[in-house]
Amino acid sequence: MRVLIACEQSGVVRTAFEKMGHDAWSCDIIESDILGQHIIQDVREVIYQGWDLMIAHPPCTHLACSGAAHFKKKIKEGKQQASLDFIRIIMNAPIGKICLENPVGVISSFIRKPDQIIQPWQFGDEAQKSTCLWLKNLPKLKHTNIVGKGEFYVSPSGKKMPKWFSDNKSSKIRSKTFQGIANAFAKQWG
Repeated sequence: MRVLIACEQSGVVRTAFEKMGHDAWSCDIIESDILGQHIIQDVREVIYQGWDLMIAHPPCTHLACSGAAHFKKKIKEGKQQASLDFIRIIMNAPIGKICLENPVGVISSFIRKPDQIIQPWQFGDEAQKSTCLWLKNLPKLKHTNIVGKGEFYVSPSGKKMPKWFSDNKSSKIRSKTFQGIANAFAKQWG
């Protein structure tokens, strides 16, 4: 199967599909962290190349609820609308099977509710990270290995957050797909 992993810089999901024997390609506007079949290009330019499955991880910077304090500015500058327009293009790509992945955010309000919300701890990684999935011609993911939810940190202001998240300030690390979820994508949809 020809698989496109859109907006994936890490290479984690692509590699999971490669291990299952698929012709998997990641696509992003920057280099991949993991060597392999990676296209450095805007994904809108490659979605018409005969893919069987696309798993898309579009940037959430202007969409995720974690940035809600900045929504007014993002709306005024047109950044949120541009991100939503990009999401619509991805969701309507001429590909038979599509999964769009993003955190809880405004996609639910302006486009449609997700088909499923998953957590890394449902797939073997002891961590909490609500991940929404919008699906086209794909079944919901089945949990593979339910483990503990991981440690939590309470900030001096009283805000509770997953420890892995508070320990990693880099958005690159925070946005990376957990290995258990990547493996579930490949095994269940490949």
